[in-house]
Amino acid sequence: MKKTLMTGAATVALCAAGAQAQDLTIAGPWIGADQEMVEEVLAVFEEQSGLDVAYVGSDSFEQQIVIDAEAGSAPNIAVFPQPGLAAEMAGRGFLTPLGEDVADWVRENYAAGQSWVDLGTYTGPDGEDALYGFFYKVDLKSLVWYVPENFEDAGYEVPETMEELKALTEQIVADGEVPWCIGLGSGAATGWPATDWVEDLMLRTQPPEVYDGWVTNEVKFDDPRVVEAIEEFGWFARNDAFVSGGAGSVASTDFRDSPKGLFTSPPQCYLHRMASFIPSFFPEGTEVGEDADFFYFPSYESKDLGSPVLGAGTLWAITNDTPAAHEFIKFLETPVAHEAWMSQKGFLTPHKGVDTSKFGDPATAAMNDILLNATTFRFDASDLMPGGVGAGSFWTGMVDYTGGESAEDVAATIQDSWDSLK
Repeated sequence: MKKTLMTGAATVALCAAGAQAQDLTIAGPWIGADQEMVEEVLAVFEEQSGLDVAYVGSDSFEQQIVIDAEAGSAPNIAVFPQPGLAAEMAGRGFLTPLGEDVADWVRENYAAGQSWVDLGTYTGPDGEDALYGFFYKVDLKSLVWYVPENFEDAGYEVPETMEELKALTEQIVADGEVPWCIGLGSGAATGWPATDWVEDLMLRTQPPEVYDGWVTNEVKFDDPRVVEAIEEFGWFARNDAFVSGGAGSVASTDFRDSPKGLFTSPPQCYLHRMASFIPSFFPEGTEVGEDADFFYFPSYESKDLGSPVLGAGTLWAITNDTPAAHEFIKFLETPVAHEAWMSQKGFLTPHKGVDTSKFGDPATAAMNDILLNATTFRFDASDLMPGGVGAGSFWTGMVDYTGGESAEDVAATIQDSWDSLK
């Protein structure tokens, strides 16, 4: 590869001399093993285009990209882990619109395509909305984990609707067992796993436009529809019979320890709702697909809201406009750009045209099927809310709720915190 690679402190310089030697410069959040994997993708682009590419990985990307943009030394393309910063930079004139042709391509070729267009569309300095972000590499949160052997021994079947999931929860209790392991502990970030629950349940009890209004506070946090979603979470988490250790243990159990009850003998629980990364905290040697498996956190059959999926992901945006930058965005539209990372690990894509046999393992392919079957995709709401709420009062409010405060009081307190930021 002809690529120039830089990490850590070197990110302060896609320095002028180094950048001039490259046809395309890219900055992003990936370092270490993730950087090595994105390098494989960029190598394919280099081979196809004949261009030289320089990639900079940084664990302080969000701060550095703003500094570089303000100094007029931004890379051609930046990879944003969250839409919020990209939207802010678009409003300041630091991003280049990708064009309506790209928006049309996403609508046509991504599962739940309009959702992805909406997530990448921001208001520019001229007050006009345009597509600025191209989503590539997605994370999936709408998953429930279980041990197939435990299900087989007990005669349980994987539920396909929320009604069936609730019935299974009650059946496990009737059989004298405990259905769920839930843990909200995460040091200073304690409470965040509950926000994922509430977000998923918002998408299963309300249309997506209500979710969108909630993210921007057009729908207030103490709106009855939001309170309903919190109470839906409470149906699972505030019943002593439903949770390993009882409801009082939910807030004090570390999320990294919470799935361990699936693997004890006899099992301390049968179900665990958590994002696609949680196998990192399974017992050593656990093989996903055999020792542990997952299913889609289902929607209500009675509510006719389709198959919504909650997740996160990275978006690629042009921060220094050149023809090579637009050529690279076009490359991201091709199946090979996705398959180059699919064949490694840790990559999901909503691209409907990829060859799913290229996934590095069957479990990841099965997760991707959930993404491809989504009728709606929404980004993690707490990541889109102001930090004082999404990474503050929402977290603490969920801890208070599992501790016994009413959903109405918790929601009102969170809304007060939002109002104080205005």
